[in-house]
Amino acid sequence: MARPLPPLWPQRPARLDIANLASIQRESNWAGPSGRMRGMEFAAQDEVALRSALLAWFRRNARPLPWRKSGDPYAVWVSEVMLQQTQVATVIPYYQRFLEAFPTVTDLARAPLERVLKVWSGLGYYRRARHLHQAAQELVRSFAGTFPQDYEQIRSLPGIGDYTARAVLSIAFSLPYTLLDGNVARVLSRLGALRGNLHQRGFRRAVEARLERMLSRRSPGNFNQALMELGQTLCLPRAPRCAACPVQSWCRGYKAGRPHLYPQPRPRRAAESHYLAAAILWRGPRVAMVRGLGEGLLDDLWNFPAAFGRSRAEALASLRHRLADLGFPSLALHDSIAEVHHGITHRSIRVQAYPGEISSLPRKSGLQWFAISNLEQAAISQLARKIAQQIPDFRCIALTPSPAPPRLKKTPAVGHPLPQGGEGSKRKPAVSQRAEPVPHL
Repeated sequence: MARPLPPLWPQRPARLDIANLASIQRESNWAGPSGRMRGMEFAAQDEVALRSALLAWFRRNARPLPWRKSGDPYAVWVSEVMLQQTQVATVIPYYQRFLEAFPTVTDLARAPLERVLKVWSGLGYYRRARHLHQAAQELVRSFAGTFPQDYEQIRSLPGIGDYTARAVLSIAFSLPYTLLDGNVARVLSRLGALRGNLHQRGFRRAVEARLERMLSRRSPGNFNQALMELGQTLCLPRAPRCAACPVQSWCRGYKAGRPHLYPQPRPRRAAESHYLAAAILWRGPRVAMVRGLGEGLLDDLWNFPAAFGRSRAEALASLRHRLADLGFPSLALHDSIAEVHHGITHRSIRVQAYPGEISSLPRKSGLQWFAISNLEQAAISQLARKIAQQIPDFRCIALTPSPAPPRLKKTPAVGHPLPQGGEGSKRKPAVSQRAEPVPHL
């Protein structure tokens, strides 16, 4: 029996932007804290018919995604981790590149972390790559390089949460585990005209219970993927394509003429403005880098030495303090030579780059020196890459950006469960794959 998803604490539902909210509430099903719903139940024969229609539609219309070509649990696992908070179209080239570099668990386990981070570079949420590497080493060490088919054993691996464990078990091993992400929640909310969102405990319990009853015990993996496919391709957040929907006949949101009102949106966190001062330190043909950006961001990647502030002046003052801590108390920085804007989860960052030249080094500086000509091959962050592209002395080098960075999700009702860390934080509007709880960038 699949273990139920852990509930999240309820939050105050967002207001619907409609004039006749009272009438909508009367016509809709409301799931209170207990998860009980009015009228969302379907007759057993309807559930069987709905399930059959959904699976038949999926067999005919499933997109030929590269991770669907193999039932290998390793390939399923890698795809699920990459799809956390990241859109399908963005993931495909990264997935193919990653599997070419590390075709098996053993290949990944034996690779240096620096190479894994380089291959992952540009996809964001870099803690996911570190966890993949650690989990691969544990699989080789404790399970002879094969994936266990036990929920608790899979959960014991670094970085694997409830959602990813369920995905591997249902898709790779056809075990009866349900998968609940924003896409699935949206489909079920509209089917039952159920108000609320996944961050409300009653709504989540109601959807979990319905999903458990609907799950195909014969084809749990295909059933889970079919529901997600429906949410990603037809049952879209703002403009659902109801005419092509295989379960339209059972959809109460459609019959009420307002499927787009379900589920309710989650209140969004306002963007925060930050200033960052970065030091571009030369020593001959080499440039200085440090691990991390500060404030717990990008800890796994190389960055130009930098510091945050509430203003441009404060960021520069903080940078001077950081350089002093690194062994350069009187280093002269020149005027800014580049300005870039960058986003990390809810942060909107304005970056100024200040050049400086170092003639001699202290015994312990905490800096790592990279040949400018080799920066493209280094595991540097997207922010460092973006800064380098704006510096004239670097432009002679083919500092090509990694494939388009992932677009971060705004609400869980549209993506994969959040990753557990990385160059960002928890998936994007309704057309991605799934999600596991995560923080970062």
